[in-house]
Amino acid sequence: MKYYIIVGEASGDLHGSNLIKHIFERDAEADIRAWGGDLMEAEGADVVKHYRDLAFMGFVEVAANLRTILKNFDICKADILKYQPDVLILIDYPGFNLRMAKFAHQNGIKVFYYISPQIWAWKQSRVKQIKAYVDEMYVILPFEKDFYAKFGMDVTFVGHPLIDAVEHFKKDFSSRESFLSENELDDRPVIAILPGSRKQEISKMLPLMLNVSKGFPEYQFVIAGAPSQDPEYYETFIAGSGMKIIFGKTYQLLTYSHSAMVTSGTATLETAIFRVPQVVCYRGGALSVIIARLLVKIKYIALVNLIMDREVVKELIQSNLNKKTLSREFEAISQKGNQRDKMLADYQELYEKLGGKGTSDLTAKLMLKTLGIKNA
Repeated sequence: MKYYIIVGEASGDLHGSNLIKHIFERDAEADIRAWGGDLMEAEGADVVKHYRDLAFMGFVEVAANLRTILKNFDICKADILKYQPDVLILIDYPGFNLRMAKFAHQNGIKVFYYISPQIWAWKQSRVKQIKAYVDEMYVILPFEKDFYAKFGMDVTFVGHPLIDAVEHFKKDFSSRESFLSENELDDRPVIAILPGSRKQEISKMLPLMLNVSKGFPEYQFVIAGAPSQDPEYYETFIAGSGMKIIFGKTYQLLTYSHSAMVTSGTATLETAIFRVPQVVCYRGGALSVIIARLLVKIKYIALVNLIMDREVVKELIQSNLNKKTLSREFEAISQKGNQRDKMLADYQELYEKLGGKGTSDLTAKLMLKTLGIKNA
């Protein structure tokens, strides 16, 4: 069986890699070609295009890189036709993947979508495309099944794959003492700084987070470096500050962190699964944010709050994100007291809503069963 998988960012690479692992467990002769990243390649996929070449964020940034994006569409279409997969598996990344879904469908290729685009937030009209071109949809947020049902679609809730990813990595973690020693950290409480994975995010978030850290010498702040960025890029911001940056150990960092400052995105949910109190930050380009506010139909930007349908973690957005507000909210969640305790209690409820372990294996099983793989 030939599988073609497309992801467009680091989180997709993570979930794609776990899916690939379980596909091979159930179909040892699988041939998997992908647009993805290092993790997917490590699990045995033939990665022909890295997601770092695909990550454009925001209306303005997309417009500025439109020529590259259109060229990528053509490259991908030609590669799919040449490879002739039995199934195209799309993971999130809707701007690109929905076009590929239509193309594959028109060429008689079965289409599975794993991890729904966040169309419940904006562009609900995309439901028509999904309904027309996607054969099977596997959703990871509990409210998404009801959302799609309103449009006459029966989708499958499989749980959230982050729980599996966390459990997988935690098996190989060293002790706190070893982690501190290996990374030349002292014994002060560790604060995780997660400034995002794209350059646009990092350039807006990291300088402010570093500035706030100077007011809390009782803690040691550690940056989680994005795997898609070169270490030299961070030197622009941290040179001379003595700030530590760690690559490839974000989950270990969260395991031993006291609290965190996190750029909005999948990282907010990861931080919650590790039971680390956090402040969520977001600042985008002015024009992109104006457009988004006109189009987006959700109350919150943090996945934690969206799933719980209430404010569990504080969101500091645009003008509300400044040194004063971030310092105040960080101090509130880092000290012992009601705000910190309440957040930790809410995290437990969140974990239960996410559906528990086994998402990646269940999804692979359902996919292979639909494809007619015996004993899947």
